[in-house]
Parts: sequence; C-alpha cells; structure tokens
Amino acid sequence: MATQSPFSWAAQALPDLAAQMAHKFNTSFQPPEWVVDEAVNRMVLFLNHVLMSEPEAMARLARQKGQRIELVWERVQLQLTPTPAGLLARGHFEGFDLRLTVTEESPVSLASALARGDKPKVRIEGDVQLAAEINWLIDHVRWDAEEDLARLIGDAPAHTLAQAARQAMTALRSFVAQRPGTGLRTGSAA
Repeated sequence: MATQSPFSWAAQALPDLAAQMAHKFNTSFQPPEWVVDEAVNRMVLFLNHVLMSEPEAMARLARQKGQRIELVWERVQLQLTPTPAGLLARGHFEGFDLRLTVTEESPVSLASALARGDKPKVRIEGDVQLAAEINWLIDHVRWDAEEDLARLIGDAPAHTLAQAARQAMTALRSFVAQRPGTGLRTGSAA
C-alpha cells in the first residue's frame, strides 16, 4: 500500500502561496517616490550604456528623436524620448507617440518569462514605425556583461564569472521550464 508523504502538499501549495504573497506585496507595497525616481534614473543610464555599445541602435534611435515613448507596467510609468545622439532621455509629457503596456500582472510570471528568455506580453498603441524600431532594438541589442566585467577585473576572471553565470541561467531556465503549470517540459531526447 502506497503512503503519501506528509510534505506532498508543499509541492502544490508553495508555488501558489509564493504567487499570492508576490501579488499582495505588489498591490500593497509602495516604495518612497524618491526611490522609484532614482531607480528609473539608474535604469535609463544602464539602457544608454548598453545602447552606446551598438552604433546601429544609436543611429536608429537618432532618426526617432523627439518621439514620445511611454512604458507602462502596473503602477510604474516611464516616459522616454530618443535624443539626437541616439540615446534615451527621461521625459515628462502629456500624450505619447508609442505606448508599450506590459499586460502580465504577476511579477512572478513576468520574472519566469524573462528567465526563460521570452518577451513579456505587451499591448502596443501608437506609431507603427517607432514600434518597429523599438522591436529591432529589443531583438538585436544585448548587454555584454563579460566585456564590462573584463574592464574591471581582467579578461580571464571575467570569462570565468560569465561562464558560471551562463550555467546558472541555464539551470534556472531548466527549473522554470519544469515547474508545473508553465506548459513547458525539458527532457532528454535519446
């Protein structure tokens, strides 16, 4: 006679509990405005750092100078404007030329999708040409963390750390793909 483990409930209840806690935290926690503002400033600086490594991306953005781009997810709203130099500047404007709204409400589901390497589901409103340029940027511009790290600690240690990070991401993607309810399974094909 097979007996059920007293901890079998945990395999089913913990993911649901984690999602409920993340949702409650997301709806009830509001960080101070200055924290949000500073985090957004850092994010724009990071995006510009990544863009500067790709001249084609900067040229494409420079052609869109002055356009008003609005990114929206839950309560977070970010307004950006391409500059004549092909970088991004924070904007404060009414209306938009392009609005990208992330439709995934759960931070856990959004993080899972990003960990799998999937693009989040986005509702697009506005200028089709500008949306095509932004999509090109998303598809073709990548941060070379190993190169940035090599400037700080040298090539060999940066390569070793980057290789370890890639292995960790592969393991994380495999774990996320095997979670019940994701609809994805990884297995060995023999």
